[in-house]
Amino acid sequence: MGGKQLGFGDYEQSTAKKRTKRERFLGEMEKVVPWKALLELIEPFYPKKGSKGGRPPFPLDTMLRIHLMQHWYSLSDPAMEDALIEVPTMRRFAGIDMISDRIPDETTILTFRHLLENHDLGQQIFEVVKTHLQVNGMAMKQGTSRCHLDRRTKLHPTEAAGRACRRH
Repeated sequence: MGGKQLGFGDYEQSTAKKRTKRERFLGEMEKVVPWKALLELIEPFYPKKGSKGGRPPFPLDTMLRIHLMQHWYSLSDPAMEDALIEVPTMRRFAGIDMISDRIPDETTILTFRHLLENHDLGQQIFEVVKTHLQVNGMAMKQGTSRCHLDRRTKLHPTEAAGRACRRH
């Protein structure tokens, strides 16, 4: 996700010499998650801009990224909204520019999760990612540990809740 104007906080973070664990992890997820396949899976169910007016839906790519971060970091809907407001790294990963873009509120995040649940897409997302990772020599399994990257780019579990991953 790129091409957006950086705010002062984003610029400061992007020019920092040291990358945080979160930046390294999200950078690796940017590379290994099969974004196109996941978007194609969800797109038929995602609302289009209606003729009735109202606010247009957030970009599907943004909502998918928020949904995945919510799982990776074990965040509730309100905590995810707060993280998007407070954490520039997470905002950038989601493709949100704090200056010009609005941020999905907890109800919007909940509605997206319900859309996935109502169409049984959660397990399908997991299977698409798992298959993609296996083809690329990695593995992912559901578990009670969150994925993190070590310096050898191995995905391994931490003590927190989420997904457990490892590289073969």
